[in-house]
Amino acid sequence: MPTLTESVFLPNLPVLETNPSFHVFDQSTRKGHLANGSNNIILNPTFEDELSNWSGKGCNILLHESMEDGKILPLYGKFFASATNRTRSWNGIEQEITGRVQTKLAYEVTAIVRIYGGNVADANIQATLWVQSQDINEQYIKIAISQATDKGWVQLQGKFLLNGSPLKVIIFLEGPPPGTDILINRLVVKHAEKAPRPLRPSMKNEAFGVNIIENSNLDDGINGWFPLGNCSLNMEFGSPIELPPMARNSLGMQERLSGRYILVTNRADTWMGPAQMISGKLKLYLTYQVSAWVKIGPGSTSPQIVNVALSIDGNWVNGGQVEFNNGSWHEVGGSFRIDKQPSNVMVYIQGPAAGVDLMVAGLYIFPVDRRARFKLLKKQTDKIRKRDLILKFSSSKANNVSGAFVKVEQIQNFFPFGSCITRSSIDNEDLVRFLVKNFNWVVFGNELKWSWTEPQQGNFNYKDADELLNFCKNNNLEVRGHCIFWEVEYAIQPWVQGLNKSDLTTAVQNRLTDLVTRYKGKFRHYDVDNEMLHGSFYKDRLGKDIQATMFRTSHQLDPSATLFVNDYHIEDGSDVRSSPEDYIRQILDLQRQGAPVGGIGLQGHIDSPVGPIVSSALDKLGTLGLPIWFTELDVSSANEFIRADDLEVMLREAFAHPAVEGIILWGFWELYMSRENAHLVNAEGKINAAGKRYLALKKEWLSRARGYIDVQGEFRFRGFYGTYNIEINSPTTKINRTFVVDKGESPLAINIDL
Repeated sequence: MPTLTESVFLPNLPVLETNPSFHVFDQSTRKGHLANGSNNIILNPTFEDELSNWSGKGCNILLHESMEDGKILPLYGKFFASATNRTRSWNGIEQEITGRVQTKLAYEVTAIVRIYGGNVADANIQATLWVQSQDINEQYIKIAISQATDKGWVQLQGKFLLNGSPLKVIIFLEGPPPGTDILINRLVVKHAEKAPRPLRPSMKNEAFGVNIIENSNLDDGINGWFPLGNCSLNMEFGSPIELPPMARNSLGMQERLSGRYILVTNRADTWMGPAQMISGKLKLYLTYQVSAWVKIGPGSTSPQIVNVALSIDGNWVNGGQVEFNNGSWHEVGGSFRIDKQPSNVMVYIQGPAAGVDLMVAGLYIFPVDRRARFKLLKKQTDKIRKRDLILKFSSSKANNVSGAFVKVEQIQNFFPFGSCITRSSIDNEDLVRFLVKNFNWVVFGNELKWSWTEPQQGNFNYKDADELLNFCKNNNLEVRGHCIFWEVEYAIQPWVQGLNKSDLTTAVQNRLTDLVTRYKGKFRHYDVDNEMLHGSFYKDRLGKDIQATMFRTSHQLDPSATLFVNDYHIEDGSDVRSSPEDYIRQILDLQRQGAPVGGIGLQGHIDSPVGPIVSSALDKLGTLGLPIWFTELDVSSANEFIRADDLEVMLREAFAHPAVEGIILWGFWELYMSRENAHLVNAEGKINAAGKRYLALKKEWLSRARGYIDVQGEFRFRGFYGTYNIEINSPTTKINRTFVVDKGESPLAINIDL
């Protein structure tokens, strides 16, 4: 998943720490030797036995009591070690842990590290696991990565899980550029402690739909509002009198707005705008929807961002943002949630360039009633995912079938539910059992990406993708191809970045020919050029037409594959670069250039989802008439019950929308997912609340019917598309049959010969 850099503006608020595993220790906090506990599988973890059990990986290792005339001292114990004379980034210090590490157990790794020399002040240090399988295949597993400095010790933390029965396992530290030493003071690898199970949040008698903003309609002038910064607030008339559409979809029929709005002038900085304190009005774990009308004054020559922001104890929270460059009123919408009780909360509207006037009307912030929304979605689901069925029974025997008891059980829903998998994940038998039982589609996490299949020019690796395809074939799993290209520069391997225009053109054509020809007919979909709203590597270097060329060539090489665009934050209002409108413009532009775009991919990496906001995006995209898939769906919350609620929102919204034709989760098993706190099953196989919710919905979306054959020899019911078993019981016979319900709007008559 990409790391999103938001286009937002902060009024000198403190920055929230985003990497909790990175902590610098001041040398004055030096402690004595700590007992590491018998469960640490690392031998000689603090070098009390000098360098026993340690070795250098392509370099030398040395033992130290201090360095730099006592300026560098161990944080724990008496000694630390250095990996020196490093000539490659993968050189470092290592220890073999074969026989001490168990499979299918989650391990937590903690290292105390820093760097020295090499004329760099900071560099990434990575903890990596090298695993050799019984068939002598090698695998490198990244455990953790963090930025280390030459100023003090930092803590590196991560987790890993081993599958199968490895022949050999080595843990090592790597990463800094050649010539920079890695210093290590302690390494602990122990069975990960299980976090206490969170409590289910209590949400009784909540004031759903009630706006927490005071004087939102400006009935009392601008009382309750104040200018953030040295700007001026005045009340004017002429704003829309209807609620913005997404708020209206959540709140239903409401009184009209007053037509009054706040005019903000004399804005000397981007963050200046109207503000209001809402301390004490937010409740834990509730999902709040944000909605407002916004407009900018004349004077801007480029698109302007307007953002509804919250300062929660000094930390910035995005409540939604929109980008535009005209004098019309626009809807800004988003959502947020808090999981710790704050002391001070301020909401403010910001964003346009200094000197550009800002207008705000009808700001609403209210907790959403998800259960009420679910009732509506169930009705929509029954309408679009089911079909009226008439089972017509006949018998060559003389006995009448009328009155026989019928039991119908759906055994498979045809709707695609899939998951991301990796080559290493399918070595876990428990994970595979859950996957095959509960999903019918998959996508490869990395194994088809260009950086994986050709990490160095001419050095191809299709082995992992081949093995995954063989696994899918053996288990009747359909496969999406992710991805042929990726527009975001950080995802592109260095050798590709270094090519000139002519060589890059040739490399792109070779990539298309090699990949698509090799796998012709084996991938149902391809994400052709991933994240084109967020990156432009190929377009910048090869021209605007290159993206359409990628689509056209892919279609020529494999006409059977449906070709998708694929991007993130389309559905949540949190990113101005990827609004539904921008996505639509991009797709239409590709089609005008002859690109055979066959599907719309929404990644769905989302937090605090609000149904009407998601549905609004789907409605807009649905006007293109293309199938929509959620291609990388995950929701993240440390509280598994909140995670379950968020997942249910997304699954119900997708399943109830007629334009959505498939849902792929970006994994489900802990430590095999790119986002933390997004798993449905923990590392050691226990299904959590989110996983149980997923299974409950899958069960809900299987039809069942009971009853008796009528005098016309018929039995009627309405059921989901898919495969069914039917059992007929009469005093003289018991018969089982199977039938299939395909998609269609008219009633389906199925003849069953008894």
